[in-house]
Amino acid sequence: MTTPLPARRRRLAPALTYLSLVVASLVVLIPLVVVFLTSLKTSQEVTDGGALSLPGDWLNFDNYVTAFTDGKMLSAFANTAVILLFSITGTVIIGSMTAYAIDRFDFRAKKPVMALFLIATLVPGVTTQVATFQVVNSFGLFNSLWAPVLLYMGTDIVSIYIFLQFIRGIPVSLDEAARLDGANSFTIYWKIILPLLKPAIATVVIIKGITVYNDFYIPFLYMPSEDLGTISTALFRFKGPFGAHWENISAGTILVIAPTLLVFLFLQRYIYNGFARGATK
Repeated sequence: MTTPLPARRRRLAPALTYLSLVVASLVVLIPLVVVFLTSLKTSQEVTDGGALSLPGDWLNFDNYVTAFTDGKMLSAFANTAVILLFSITGTVIIGSMTAYAIDRFDFRAKKPVMALFLIATLVPGVTTQVATFQVVNSFGLFNSLWAPVLLYMGTDIVSIYIFLQFIRGIPVSLDEAARLDGANSFTIYWKIILPLLKPAIATVVIIKGITVYNDFYIPFLYMPSEDLGTISTALFRFKGPFGAHWENISAGTILVIAPTLLVFLFLQRYIYNGFARGATK
């Protein structure tokens, strides 16, 4: 007796689901495994062996020492930390204030402002880099840490929409009650709205932090000095005109991945909760 077609479909659906999960996991994990294996190999092993060939010595950490010292990773981590601190703080304050003003105040240019925000998200950032570079250079910020800080704070429209979704879920009656007690708009924002935005702030901090941490283009373009390198541009030092030291680059990549991986493992629930709560408001 043949199996009914609906029963076959019920058996096939879980199999396809698990197969897609396995394939997706392999797509993500195989490059990481290759990078990790390469970081433990010598230059000769990288040249002679394949991508998934095993290293001769599993305790060979010379590449990590070279990547940390020659790549000036310590100063790179310090520069990245400074950029992250000011960029994320500025993004949270500017984004939450902008979202509060858009949602709570009525003004004539409200709809055009929202339309301009939408248009700004659709314009590729590369197309405006010539004008942006001229503006940054005219302010005397070229080849300084403040150039990427200013650009990261002023180009994040996504954070405004995230904060806007959360603020729309906060009852206006809280504002009205505070105004009856004599609070002004800034007091309402600082003491009522901002504390209620903790899930949104956590979401913006993580998303913005990962974006700034992994960005290569802006630090490479606006901070060409080696003393102002970030963790993304520090790896570029091992790329020369006659080839690349892939074993050192891989070791540096592992050093760069480790902090973000640990942060994500500890804070991943804030990302999922922030998106879920923002989508249902």
